Amino acid sequence: MIIILKRNAEEAKVRQLCSELESMGLSIHASQGSDEHILGLVGDTKAVAESWVLAHPVVEACRRVSEPYKKANRKFHPEDTVVQVGDTLIGGDKFAVIAGPCSVESPEQITEVARRVKAAGSSLLRGGAFKPRTSPYSFQGMRAEGLTLLEHAREQVGSPIVTEVMNTEHLPLFENVDLIQVGARNMQNFELLKAVGRMNKPVLLKRGLANTLEEFVMSAEYIMAEGNEQVILCERGIRTFETSMRNTLDISAVPMLKRMTHLPVVIDPSHAAGIAWMVEPLAKAAVAVGADGLMIEVHNDPPRAKCDGAQSLTPDAFDALMEQLKPQLTFFGKTLN
Repeated sequence: MIIILKRNAEEAKVRQLCSELESMGLSIHASQGSDEHILGLVGDTKAVAESWVLAHPVVEACRRVSEPYKKANRKFHPEDTVVQVGDTLIGGDKFAVIAGPCSVESPEQITEVARRVKAAGSSLLRGGAFKPRTSPYSFQGMRAEGLTLLEHAREQVGSPIVTEVMNTEHLPLFENVDLIQVGARNMQNFELLKAVGRMNKPVLLKRGLANTLEEFVMSAEYIMAEGNEQVILCERGIRTFETSMRNTLDISAVPMLKRMTHLPVVIDPSHAAGIAWMVEPLAKAAVAVGADGLMIEVHNDPPRAKCDGAQSLTPDAFDALMEQLKPQLTFFGKTLN
């Protein structure tokens, strides 16, 4: 249930209403927008009569919310959420580009790529330290050493770092990570979602390969229910019957998620297609459809990359892409930061 308060409602009476609702075992998610002040009720609201709520002098209207997700629901929070990672803002009219290699391979590699993508206009540096791979014989990442190299690259260029956590046991190693990524294969690892929800860090949550948008948002709800509302949703392609590319980018997910939730939505065109030449048109489509950011893989030597070289842009190609995106972002009222 959501309760819409009257304009200039008396604060003391609002506190009284909240106290009465909390005494019923409900938690309250307050959202103060430019036009409305909303109280979102989380819990079993069956016993709360709408007539009782409407009789309160500070209440303008109320309505029940049928969707199972509450904190992530745009009805509870009509204004766009803007997530801050370091000095970078993601959401609203702020557009962020996250760029870097699929995996950290050496000090020279990660530092060189970090400098190039930063110079081209990226806001955050990505790089995998722990790598979830389909084959147990594939490169699994440099693990803790990879995290150390990411931190060193951050010191050199100043970009906040983004990297994926695989399980709860690794979380102590991520204390110095600016944006924690939960990958597609872990989208419904509910214990991991709850654990990152208890951390005071922004979370980038990727959609699973075969999950519905409601399931995706419900996974975000797991994180938010633990008190962490700094969640960014990432559409990275889903598995369909098409075999000409790695996955199928669900570009329609962006406007639908924007209608369902107030959280920022970014697109990962690299994983969506798995083909470097497709990154440019998919990135442009993401901007056009209203995404809040991009996550792009960039490697200084793609043919020799230990992971996903086929989908990685060279630094020169990334430079060219960023130059093409800047006027498009301006046209759609987005600010690159």
